[in-house]
Amino acid sequence: MKAANQSTLSTSLSTKSPKLVTLTALATACAMLLSAPVNAAEADTTATSVPSAMDSSKRVIRLARPNAAISSTAQPNAQVTPPANLQLGAATSNSQPNSLPQSAAQQRNVPQNPAPMSSTPPQMTAPAVATPELTGTTRVYEPGPLTATGIDLRSGQLASIPTPQVQLSDVSFVPTVFIPQQKGLGTDKLDVSLLDDFIKEVSPNARHYPPNFPNRSQRHYTREKIKVLAEWIEPYAKSPNASYDVLLRAAKLNGMGRNLDLGSDYTVRGGQYVDRAIKIQPDSGEANFLYGLMLSEGGGFKEGQKYLDRAVALGYTEAEQSLAQSDLLTDRRDNALERLRRLAQKDPNNAIIRQQIKLVEEGKFYIWDIPAPSINVRPSA
Repeated sequence: MKAANQSTLSTSLSTKSPKLVTLTALATACAMLLSAPVNAAEADTTATSVPSAMDSSKRVIRLARPNAAISSTAQPNAQVTPPANLQLGAATSNSQPNSLPQSAAQQRNVPQNPAPMSSTPPQMTAPAVATPELTGTTRVYEPGPLTATGIDLRSGQLASIPTPQVQLSDVSFVPTVFIPQQKGLGTDKLDVSLLDDFIKEVSPNARHYPPNFPNRSQRHYTREKIKVLAEWIEPYAKSPNASYDVLLRAAKLNGMGRNLDLGSDYTVRGGQYVDRAIKIQPDSGEANFLYGLMLSEGGGFKEGQKYLDRAVALGYTEAEQSLAQSDLLTDRRDNALERLRRLAQKDPNNAIIRQQIKLVEEGKFYIWDIPAPSINVRPSA
């Protein structure tokens, strides 16, 4: 009975063996397909993350693999747990080496009860890595040697492109001027080189009322630059211990701002600063002239005359011209002509005085209404 059962079982297995062989072959083929990319990835983990070009003339940009860093201090033969897909592929590929060429042998020796695939992953030994890999989304750029030949722009001129030509002419220098910031010795200095150069250039156009400019652009640029410079010097001039030099320059800027209709604030500040300057240096011909000029051209003829007379006594020639202007505005034309002709005798080379005499003889009332000299004021940076 037992022998009959074994014969029946053997017959049954022999009839089913072709199906089992077919399933085994399919499983082997799938294992090889799964293990191919895994083996490639496994081989890639042993390489450094810095890309290398197959052709050195190319430039390669590669995205580093995230979470693939391996410490450079890792011990050799360290045990690591591979990912799930790597475990499956490695186990399958190791359990079925050379499965396709041995399919005939498997058909002859089919096991009675094939063992199921183990769920426990085999241990893998990671090779030592000398350099840690970059992780995250770092882009590694490897430049290759430049092989293309071209024109070196540093060595010559490109064809059909003109060479820029630069010429320097009318070179001028601004004298360096430092003034004390406050009264007394040992005070800090202010560099007013550009400020003095600007005041000297625009004073013939803007110091007297009405101001006169060759064009509207120059008038506009002068107004804007006066705003900037007056704002710069204002904190120094407001100081209770401001020096005479600071106060005088602040008064000049604000006086020109008043003539250019920048507002009443410029009128008030200009008068305050020049008054303080005179108190520091009562014998300053320029300060007395400037204060008398502001008062008389603003309508205070009597108040301004005493300061102008003081400036004339101190030898300030331009104060005489301002007194002639006051004579004209108070209906004393003869006094104005007499004063200007006397000035012309003292300074026969002064073309402005000759033009002023002509204006008075023609019945005009503003001796500063003469052709304005050309100036070179540029917009503020």
